[in-house]
Amino acid sequence: MNTVDKSPPGTVSVDKPPVPRASIGDIWRVPVAVWRARKALDSGDLETARRVVAPLLGPFGSVTFVRKIAAEILYASGDPLSAAALFEQAAKRLPRDRAVAVGLVASYAALNRAGDARRSAALVPDQVDVRLALAWAELVAVGGDPDRGAALVAGITTDPELARSPERVAMHHALEAIVAARSHDRDGVRAKLRAAEVVSPKLRPGDRAFLGYLSGVALREAGVIDDARATFAIAMDASPASIGAALARRERANLG
Repeated sequence: MNTVDKSPPGTVSVDKPPVPRASIGDIWRVPVAVWRARKALDSGDLETARRVVAPLLGPFGSVTFVRKIAAEILYASGDPLSAAALFEQAAKRLPRDRAVAVGLVASYAALNRAGDARRSAALVPDQVDVRLALAWAELVAVGGDPDRGAALVAGITTDPELARSPERVAMHHALEAIVAARSHDRDGVRAKLRAAEVVSPKLRPGDRAFLGYLSGVALREAGVIDDARATFAIAMDASPASIGAALARRERANLG
């Protein structure tokens, strides 16, 4: 079963005030603002991150590190379409940057554009977070190759970088659950989701929402529709303004 909608989650408004004239003080102001936005993003405070970065997009929107942080914030806030455009611009200057590559692949996975996700993954193909995002795209996005996705998930199991991040571990277990669901192994789905749930208390709300979205997809693919619907709802509540909630909201709406 695959009820994936091709439409992206709703865009997130980042209001742009009138563009001020640049000054010598901006040499210090802009990096400080980017640092504040990064700190807010890393702590899961998406509202503050958007508010801090918004004034930079007008006068400094062509600066690569401003584009990069703005793209990361837009993606995390549930606007993968705008994020992808900024990540593409940043990739021209930073083609080997891990965060840019991961952001591109994840944005295109969220947009159901598996081909673009595959192309973007070629920027840094061996990085574990890129491989996780590509596995998501192959397994879930329209145009994905589930067999390739399953092979990626299996290969990541032995990557020594996997265990260094609870976010990676949780995502990997959820992807394993999706693979199990495609093999009609409901017991395997439940086992992998329980393993992911063990890691969940270590995650920030936005990451828990994303984990809930992937878990809901696994349950949907396993044909456990009522549980999938409930899991999507939990993801939406975990961090309502996040990409995970936006994706869960879309998939839950598709279930009717």
